[in-house]
Amino acid sequence: MDLFSPYALDRIDLRNRIVMAPMTRCRAVEGNVPNPLAITYYSQRASAGLIITEGSQVSPMGVGFIRTPGIHSREQVFGWEKITRQVHNLGGRIFLQLWHVGRVSHPDFLNGKLPVGPSALAIDDEIHTPMGKKRLETPRELETDEIQEVIDQFRIAAINADLAGFDGVEIHGANGYLLDQFLRTGSNVRTDAYGGSLENRARFPVGVAEAVAGAIGADRVGYRISPHFTRHGMSDSDPEKTFTFLAHKLDKAGIGYMHLEEPIGGRMGFVPPENRLARKIRAVYKGTLMLNGGYGAQAGNEVISTGEADLVSFGVPFLANPDLPERFRRGASLNREDPSTFYEGEDKGYTDYPKLGK
Repeated sequence: MDLFSPYALDRIDLRNRIVMAPMTRCRAVEGNVPNPLAITYYSQRASAGLIITEGSQVSPMGVGFIRTPGIHSREQVFGWEKITRQVHNLGGRIFLQLWHVGRVSHPDFLNGKLPVGPSALAIDDEIHTPMGKKRLETPRELETDEIQEVIDQFRIAAINADLAGFDGVEIHGANGYLLDQFLRTGSNVRTDAYGGSLENRARFPVGVAEAVAGAIGADRVGYRISPHFTRHGMSDSDPEKTFTFLAHKLDKAGIGYMHLEEPIGGRMGFVPPENRLARKIRAVYKGTLMLNGGYGAQAGNEVISTGEADLVSFGVPFLANPDLPERFRRGASLNREDPSTFYEGEDKGYTDYPKLGK
C-alpha cells in the first residue's frame, strides 16, 4: 500500500490516500459566505482522495478571524452547495470542517460581546480584527447550561453541511480552539461537570462528537486533534493520557476518523519520535487514522506502508499545487508557495497556482 492506493472510508470510497488538509484562507465575502472563487479553488484540487475545507463557524460567536466562512445561515449553505456540486462533478470527495474558536476571538468580531471559553483565562497575544490589530481580552466563562446550546450549534451545522452536499464533516478539536480549550488542563480550570477530572474535561468535546454523529451518521464524522500545539496559551499536564482517553471515547462513539496533527518537520516544527502519539492512539482507536505535520511523498508513503496511518493530509503543498497527487505520482517538482497571500488577497495565491503540463 502507498499514497496512491484507494481507500474505503467506511461507505465513502476514496481514489487515493492523499488528503487536502483544512487551511484558513480568509477570503469569505459579506455574511461570511464562501467566496465564489472557492468553487474554482476547491475544484482545482478535486484529485485529492478527500478534501477537508477550511474551518467554518457553527455560529456567529465562533468567529475569530477576518473573512472566514460559516455554516449557520441559509446564504452560507447555498454558497457551499455550489462548491460541493462542482467537486463531485469532478469525482472528488469533500468534508466540511466545523469550527468554534472560543476564546481566540475579540469583541470586534462579536458585536461587542466578549468571546467565550471554558474558563475566564486570557491569552497573552494579539489578533487581527476588522478594526485593526488588538490585544486579546479575557473571555467569559461559558455557563454550564449554555454548553448544550453550543453542542446543538455543532449538530445543526452538521445538518446544514449535509444539506449543502458534503460527504461528511470534520470537527475541529485542535489548535487551541473551543473544544481543545475544554479538553486541556492549561485552559480549563472549571469546577463543574465540565472541568477538573479528565472525564469531565472531555465531556463537552465528546458530547459534540456524539451529537454530530447522531445527526448525520458516525461514519461521516472526523475529529482533528493537535496534542503538541502550544500557541494560543495551550498546555496540558499529561498530553498522552488526555489524548488517548479522548481517542478511546471517540472510538466508542464510532467516529469515522481521527486527524492527528503531529509535526515531523518543515514549517510546522518537529516532534521527536519518542514523543509522538500516533501509535498510542492507534492502539486505542480502531477507526481510520489520518496523520498531518510536514509530510512529503516519501514520508507519507512510509507511514501508509507500515500501517502507522491510513491517510495522510497535506496543507501548504496542496495550497500551492492544485495537482499535488499527480506531482507526487510523477516525482515532479512542487510550486513554491507565496506566504504573503496565505490569508489575504483574492485570486492571487488562491486560484492561480499552475498545474503540470501534459
